Amino acid sequence: MNHLLKAMGFWIWGLVAIGLSVSVVSVSYRMLALYRSHEVQAHPGSSPALGAAFPALPNSEMQPAVTNVDTPRIRADQPAISRAGQPMNSRILGSDIRAAQTALQNKQWSEALKNLEAAAAKSPLTAYDSKTIEEYRGIAYVRLNNLKAAQTAYEASLATGAYKAEELAKLFRLLFELAASNKQDAKAIEYGERAAAAGAANENDLLIMSQLQYQQHDCKNSGVWGDKAIAAFKEAGEPPKEVLYQLKLQCASSVNDVAGMKAALVDLIRLTNKTSYWNNLIRLERQDERDDRNTLMIYRVMFDTHSMNADTDYIEMAQLLGDAGLPGEAQAVLEEAMSSGVLKDEHKERTLRLLGAMRTRTEADKERLRAFDAEASKNPAGQLDVKLGEVYFAAGDFQDAVTALRRGIGKGQLLQPDEAYVSLGRSLTAEKDLEGAKQALAKLKSLPNISLRVLTLWNLYADMLPETVSQPL
Repeated sequence: MNHLLKAMGFWIWGLVAIGLSVSVVSVSYRMLALYRSHEVQAHPGSSPALGAAFPALPNSEMQPAVTNVDTPRIRADQPAISRAGQPMNSRILGSDIRAAQTALQNKQWSEALKNLEAAAAKSPLTAYDSKTIEEYRGIAYVRLNNLKAAQTAYEASLATGAYKAEELAKLFRLLFELAASNKQDAKAIEYGERAAAAGAANENDLLIMSQLQYQQHDCKNSGVWGDKAIAAFKEAGEPPKEVLYQLKLQCASSVNDVAGMKAALVDLIRLTNKTSYWNNLIRLERQDERDDRNTLMIYRVMFDTHSMNADTDYIEMAQLLGDAGLPGEAQAVLEEAMSSGVLKDEHKERTLRLLGAMRTRTEADKERLRAFDAEASKNPAGQLDVKLGEVYFAAGDFQDAVTALRRGIGKGQLLQPDEAYVSLGRSLTAEKDLEGAKQALAKLKSLPNISLRVLTLWNLYADMLPETVSQPL
């Protein structure tokens, strides 16, 4: 088990690294969307950068920061307003603030900063005066893509204590985005917690919080914020992001929490249906299985989900099928191994010998198929009908397979009813009767003594039947 987890761990770390690099790198660009279509107006009771409602963040914003940000509409003819709603002393700040507003409107960011520097040198300044100057500085620095300076400016504006409660919520969210883009994880977490507490964090913000906690090696809190993000995405009518479950997977892997890994992989399969996740889940389930019959049932899930990627898996599955008296299905598995390109040179001779033996046995089964059908039809027990159905399935005669399997199930007296329902589900799937296949596989839940591993995998397979399995990462 430890060897398997170690081998999977390398893959999982690489997977999470990909997810994090795409998601976290985009934070700074997504943060800049806060300014898109944003009016920067000085009017009673509002803050120049935070007065308007923040637009919703897109899922991914990877375009250049400054060139794609709309110019704010600024009323340069309106004097700046004090916190009490009265115009500030124009002799002290009025001309400099108006000049800064005009420069921002004309995208003259450096010129705006000069005007703001002049305003900051005036005295005396009220807390609201300082807040206004720092907010405008923050806007200019963002447009210049100097996000560290922008963060410093907004932190200085926060320190003035001149914010109303509704403004603080928006400011915390803005500072959260800035700190995250500046890779100041601890500060970003602090601001994110305050933004979330104020109800200003959306599902993407919660996702970033989960990532930041993960990067701090705090898997517990990463999971807490991840669950909040997942719930928020669902509430918004959107599927949760894949990286949220990848983080859960890596955290479980890091402490050898096999149950946690399985749960995360199931969630990832339900979200993406990727063959890479199927492969890893099935390997975990198969690792401790000691019953050959159950192992074959597990291999069938791997084969049917197209997630079998090792030649040794094909070979072992074919051997198990041969031992179960199903050379036709074994032949199909080995032929798939030959055509898929996964077969290693050192295994070719062995595989060809095994394939030749299975072909000989398959031809013998075909010669006696009609006699077998007649014998099974007359037998009052259903076991022969089930075996007949499996032979028909291997031969690609899915309609006759369905007929024989249903007849056998109807008669009863089956030694392994789970195999009968799985074979019926697979045959109906091949016949494109997906609803019938789901109904057949649903019968597994009511069977006594069925392997929990087998039940879990085939139930998941049934749930994913309407979907198309995608390719690995």
